[in-house]
Amino acid sequence: MAHIGENPFQCKQCDKVLPNGTRLKEHLRIHTGEKPFPCTQCDKAFSRNGDLKSHMRYHTGDRPYQCSQCDKAFAISSNLIRHMKIHTGEKPYKCSQCDKTFVQNNQLASHMRTHTGEKPYKCNQCDKAFSHNIQLISHMSIHIGVRPYQCSKCNKSFSYSHALTYHMRIHTGYRPYQCSQCNNAFIDSSDLKKHMWEHTGERPHQCDQCDKAFFKKYDLRKHMRMHTGEKPFKCTQCEKAFISGSYLKQHMMLHSGELEFKCNQCDKTFSQNINLISHMGIHTGVRPFQCSQCEKAFLRNGDLKIHMRNHSGERPYKCNHCDKTFTVNSNLVRHMRIHTGERPYGCSQCNKDFIDNRSLIKHMEKHTGKMSYKCSQLEKEIKKEQKDTEHIIIDNLNETKCEVKEEKIASKKSDTDKLCESKSEIKKEQMDIAIHTGIVMDEADADTSLFPVD
Repeated sequence: MAHIGENPFQCKQCDKVLPNGTRLKEHLRIHTGEKPFPCTQCDKAFSRNGDLKSHMRYHTGDRPYQCSQCDKAFAISSNLIRHMKIHTGEKPYKCSQCDKTFVQNNQLASHMRTHTGEKPYKCNQCDKAFSHNIQLISHMSIHIGVRPYQCSKCNKSFSYSHALTYHMRIHTGYRPYQCSQCNNAFIDSSDLKKHMWEHTGERPHQCDQCDKAFFKKYDLRKHMRMHTGEKPFKCTQCEKAFISGSYLKQHMMLHSGELEFKCNQCDKTFSQNINLISHMGIHTGVRPFQCSQCEKAFLRNGDLKIHMRNHSGERPYKCNHCDKTFTVNSNLVRHMRIHTGERPYGCSQCNKDFIDNRSLIKHMEKHTGKMSYKCSQLEKEIKKEQKDTEHIIIDNLNETKCEVKEEKIASKKSDTDKLCESKSEIKKEQMDIAIHTGIVMDEADADTSLFPVD
């Protein structure tokens, strides 16, 4: 018998008051750990029969709770209620540290850890810790090697069920997250969110070393390695290392010979489709990326961006040994070798070493007697009168007159005219080799002595 003033359905382990004896009995199982309702399809068990019934829908595929705004359906009503807030835009839980808002309170609690740095979920196999339990569960699969969720369409398997759910949409083509600004649709909400940044221009992940910002946190981490010099992805075949796994994968194709993308106009092959597309511009003459400040046009958008720095004066890559700055990171890397003394490119014919591959190529001409870039129209003249033709090329590039050879140049006006007509061919060959070797040069940083022409 309950005493006067005592609530008969109050838990004695905590102060929670339940509406009736059945609910109190169910609640007490939280404290005792008792789970009398086991699933017959897997090893899960539940403290309430209602929870078991909801869980069984994941096995049967039954989703009785249908969204009235889209095609999504849910196994339990609480998931539908949460989902409806995507359509209404309701996000009642606001972060006190920034402007972010959330659909659920537990999402806010997880988000707050990004401000506090708290990582309460620790791996018992290594020293890693995580801010979210799902990250720890995913990480543990690395140690135990268990991926219990198998795709029925292909051989892929996953550590947790929602990853399999997302993966299955690749096979079914189901893309429930539609962009309101364009026709794109996505298999999960995070991809839609990242896509929306393209419309808004928002780049939430800012580099603290330069003014670059990124859509994805991973891209920022990869970018930071340019500042730190960290290259964790090492080639097992040679001494090269890379800032990302994708760059290493492309590099490994050079060793294996698996250059997947072949030009149908010549015999060149490439490890990336984007490089093949750029290369095709050499054959077609199409340079789709036009500078808005001058008449120059480029095969690749990245090359246009680098070129634009010559107009804006932006030189984001600074040497920490002297006051020199550069428009592209590769030129800073090359410059740093002046300070460190590193000369990784050795000549196979003599003992000379060089700071970059282009200097080595230029040097090898002394051994082979062959120029790196030939003008198809002046090939005979180059062979016959190498020095004079070289002089004309240099004179044409710098737009200056040589007083010593002025007379000789004047007498070869027809040769110079031919050179002008064919100069674009020489440029294309240089661009082709630059793309092939992965070297990107720009006017402000380029050392013209490295190239015989242009």
